[in-house]
Amino acid sequence: MKGVYIFLADGFEDIEALATVDVLRRGGVDIKTVSISEEPFVTSSHGVTVGADMTYDELLDDAGNGHPSEKDFFIFPGGMPGSRALAECKPLIALMKEHYELGGGVAAICAAPGLVLSQLGAALQGHEVTCFDGFEKALEENGAVFIPKAALHSGRIVTGRSSGHTIAFAMEILRTVKGEEAIPEVEWGMMLKTI
Repeated sequence: MKGVYIFLADGFEDIEALATVDVLRRGGVDIKTVSISEEPFVTSSHGVTVGADMTYDELLDDAGNGHPSEKDFFIFPGGMPGSRALAECKPLIALMKEHYELGGGVAAICAAPGLVLSQLGAALQGHEVTCFDGFEKALEENGAVFIPKAALHSGRIVTGRSSGHTIAFAMEILRTVKGEEAIPEVEWGMMLKTI
């Protein structure tokens, strides 16, 4: 499936979802927010309600045809119970698996690597990943190597540790989608590097 999409369920972690969208849009990525329910409005774990760009059904109608590349990403934020809702959405998990098998990239942060990406199964073998402490077991059971870093990029998989590391996570996705040349302008605009 062509494009960059971030999936939202009630209980998503505010920073992990919205800061990722912010960084990617600053970098020129046409990222779309997708509600996994029939309703476009999704409420975060801290009670912030946002209007998604589209619902899951609209995504299926809207998504570009053709095989995805490593620049086409499915992104899963953490937060509870949002991560668990994503993980339990069988059509979404089936779509993620198909997307990855066809060559697309996947990214998840906080609890989502352990709950959502772990469902990629043997495809995780040998990949270096990170996540919120306590969610690494399901990843390791599938052969992934847990490393407690802010963000990691391994093959077509990007993972982030927690809300405090969202910018590093989003920058890894941006670097993959738009290239290293996109990073300095975003860093400048956010004053991430100062004298």
